[in-house]
Amino acid sequence: MKTSSRDKVEGMFHEVKGEVKEVAGKLSDNPKLEAQGAEERIAGQVQEKISQIGKVFGA
Repeated sequence: MKTSSRDKVEGMFHEVKGEVKEVAGKLSDNPKLEAQGAEERIAGQVQEKISQIGKVFGA
C-alpha cells in the first residue's frame, strides 16, 4: 500500500475514533475525554491532508 493511501486510511480511523471519544466525553460529562477526542479527530484530519499532499507529489 502506498504511503499516501495508508496515511488516508489511518487518518480516517483516527478521525472516527476521535469523534467517538468526543461524544463519549460529552455524554459522561468528562471534559478530559472530550478534549482527547477533539485532539485525535484533528490529528486524523491533518493526516488525511498529508496523504493528499503525498498524492500530488507522487509519494
